[in-house]
Amino acid sequence: MSTLDSSMVNIALPFIMKDFHSSLADTQWVVLIYLLTITATLLFWGHLADRLGRGRIYTSGLLIFALGSLACAWAPGLAFLVAARFSQALGGAMMMAAGPAIIKDAFPREQLGRGLGLIGMAVSLGLMSGPSLGGLLLELASWRVLFLLTVPLGLLFAFFAIRVLPGPTRHYTGPLDWLGSLAWAAALVLLCLTLSQVSAPSWSATGLLLTGGGGAAALACFIAIEARQPHPLLVLKLFRNRHFSLAIVSAVLSFTVLFGVILLIPFHLDRVLGLPPSQIGLVMLAIPSSILVVSPLAGWLSDQVGARFISTLGLGVSTLGVFLLSTIQAATPPSMIAGQLLLVGLGQALFLSPNSASVLSHVEADKAGAAAALLATARNLGMLLGIAQAALIFSLFFRGLTNGLDLRDFRPEHTAAFLTALHGALLGAALTGLLGTAASWFRGKAENGN
Repeated sequence: MSTLDSSMVNIALPFIMKDFHSSLADTQWVVLIYLLTITATLLFWGHLADRLGRGRIYTSGLLIFALGSLACAWAPGLAFLVAARFSQALGGAMMMAAGPAIIKDAFPREQLGRGLGLIGMAVSLGLMSGPSLGGLLLELASWRVLFLLTVPLGLLFAFFAIRVLPGPTRHYTGPLDWLGSLAWAAALVLLCLTLSQVSAPSWSATGLLLTGGGGAAALACFIAIEARQPHPLLVLKLFRNRHFSLAIVSAVLSFTVLFGVILLIPFHLDRVLGLPPSQIGLVMLAIPSSILVVSPLAGWLSDQVGARFISTLGLGVSTLGVFLLSTIQAATPPSMIAGQLLLVGLGQALFLSPNSASVLSHVEADKAGAAAALLATARNLGMLLGIAQAALIFSLFFRGLTNGLDLRDFRPEHTAAFLTALHGALLGAALTGLLGTAASWFRGKAENGN
């Protein structure tokens, strides 16, 4: 449900921008606030799930998400929509933190890759149906209907979760790390504001120094707190394991690559090619459809061959797809763009399940919730960085080539500037993908030989 909503919202961004006549720097906050909230709170919810019961946190998340979706549909302006997305994200974070740990409880270790492959398939179902369904609803109605769709789904899934999931099991009873949670959230908010300021039409050096310096200080405080905390939010000693730490790093970089593509390609399809919403949805469908088909196979291959080779191959293939996208022109047909997106999705599918199994196989049972939350945090941090990086590079190029204009002011004569900005942003994503591929390979072999 969460991925269905996210994939529909990504398609809707160009139309939300038109409806509120907002800049790219402002409109990106519809996505950024969601990712920022999830990334800032996932570790907290993971630890709380270990204490109060994973099923209880998961079910509560479904209900909060549904209420947030209803508020999004009623948003009278962009600021209200961003605030509603914050409440929606709280529910999404609770589901993401508890879900993989529930799977870990249900599957034996030797079948964990398959279990996580099923999660990947379920996630991809939401991702696959989102672009096509969202495009159709945008063409027939309004972007507000996209949010209304997830309200009954959330209530229905919560009903089944209450009936099916086992009762509360307290895997861990230590105190919560409130101070660490606040420091982590402050660091993310301030650093995200720094990146957002640079991509805005006007910014000041003083503002950048304040937010950037404050974010760096908050991050340093977070690390210092966690190093001394007897029951830390982030178990730093896990990162002494090179396999674990580089798997987390490659997860961050993988999603940085993916979400740069997801942010910008719909704008190209809308502004440059002039496609209707339904066709934009069909083109973007290429990524989740390939994930849907390949995810179960990737989980099986992970159990048979090992995570290192499959994950590295996948991220390399995805990076190649992004590089090919960085060469598209105004005359490039949508079918060719869809083929390149298919390559991106294929690589992501090969990467996701094996890398997740690699992370979770290196933690004890009582830390499964915290590790699952850390993995989800890494992914969402990558999404956050991907959106911010793509918007920053694109805006700097586009404003520089159009005497300070924003994307909302796009006209046909700005096509060349748009393409140059798009190419620059996608090349930046491809470079990030190369770094992630290297991190995935240099994790080394696991102790069991995989």
